[in-house]
Amino acid sequence: MSTSRTPLVVVGDALLDHDLCGRAERLAPDAPVPVVHGTRRSSRPGGAALAACLAAGDGRPVALVTALGDDPASDILRELLADRVDLVEVPLDGTLSSKTRILAGDRPLLRLDDGEGRARTATEAAEAAVSGAGGVLVADYGRGTADVLRAALSTAAGGAPVVWDPHVRGRAPVPGVRLATPSAQEARAFARELTDDADDSADEAGLRTAARDARTLVGAWRVGAIAVTLGERGALLSHGETPLLVPTPAAADRDPCGAGDRFAATAAGLLADGTLTEAAVQAAVHAASRYVAEGGARAIATPEEPRARAERASGGDTTSDAVRTAARIRAAGGTVVAAGGCFDLLHAGHVALLQAARRAGDCLVVCVNSDGSVRRRKGDGRPLVPVADRVRVLRALECVDAVAVFDEDTPERILGELRPHIWAKGGDYARTRLPEQPLVESWGGQVLLLPYLDGRSTTGLARRAALTPARTQGPSG
Repeated sequence: MSTSRTPLVVVGDALLDHDLCGRAERLAPDAPVPVVHGTRRSSRPGGAALAACLAAGDGRPVALVTALGDDPASDILRELLADRVDLVEVPLDGTLSSKTRILAGDRPLLRLDDGEGRARTATEAAEAAVSGAGGVLVADYGRGTADVLRAALSTAAGGAPVVWDPHVRGRAPVPGVRLATPSAQEARAFARELTDDADDSADEAGLRTAARDARTLVGAWRVGAIAVTLGERGALLSHGETPLLVPTPAAADRDPCGAGDRFAATAAGLLADGTLTEAAVQAAVHAASRYVAEGGARAIATPEEPRARAERASGGDTTSDAVRTAARIRAAGGTVVAAGGCFDLLHAGHVALLQAARRAGDCLVVCVNSDGSVRRRKGDGRPLVPVADRVRVLRALECVDAVAVFDEDTPERILGELRPHIWAKGGDYARTRLPEQPLVESWGGQVLLLPYLDGRSTTGLARRAALTPARTQGPSG
């Protein structure tokens, strides 16, 4: 990943998102509602915080200017954002807004919203971050951050490229914005306020309405261009005259939550780098399509609350790093490869497998059995090397980008978090169907067998070591 991309400042309202995901196979006996069981909770940055994390995942420095308070949700979000973006806070009145979705598979069933906090005022640090930006993305979720910084944003729009992702609860973009990115529904609502146009009659794919609304908003808002996002149909780009339809490369019937943030973050970053508006919008459509196809916002979710992760003794920090690494590579259009095993007494066969796996993609995440998992699989005498040491050795290999630890007997759970494009295994599995294969194939992934370096095994090394006569070692031994 290049580190020379133009830094981006994201201004907007951060949210804290939670998902409760499980299976719904029956209705409740006392009401016609689905029963969701086997739920698993995950948390992630939402709103402007999600847009900032996606932009940072593209390999560029990102500063997030947002309102946070002293409430628990704000504290959790600060931990989730640590080491991802530079945080520039403005004061928040009330508690941070958060939403909890209940899903069955990829289908949302219910959403619960909490917190109605709003940005109180700007700060000198926030205004300085905006005024010195090489590019700005405004992710307005109608909770006041863009409002308190409106003067600074107006000044910035006179120099740096500014992308404004509006919200119907917020205000119009400041004049001079390079690109505004409303959804079709948002464009319709804003245009109706400006024209008193109450015509909601549908046209084919909504394109005529979107084109008319975009033309209205370009003139009224005095922005360079409008890109109306159309979901699985792509985006309609208008400079005020004949619009350009940018279709998606393929429709993905997956959870679209956060796709608008992915679109806006990609477009803002590319415009900051000097890309023409048309090319930036085309790339943004493709990035949003990939984002949805690869799991959307849930792919960057954190499976446990940050404090719980920090307390895990089996390598939780490395695991969260691995999930972030995989999400970053996916977001940039790269190929994520994962390989797994105990890796107890790392030998030449392990190294050959990992080197071959890394050559198959753009990053390699190694999934390692915890000590308890190894003991259940190999017996009471194993592992010979504790998990902390095994992780340290693996991370020292040039071909390994990240390491994730799992405590189960098989790696399905951690694979569900990583969602690799390729799951690599040694050729000694050629005559067996791996239990994790259906899971990997469920998101379009591929199980790939790699040549096995014959004659190398941890068990064989341990047996030979046990048969070797012990000798007295000196101080340097």
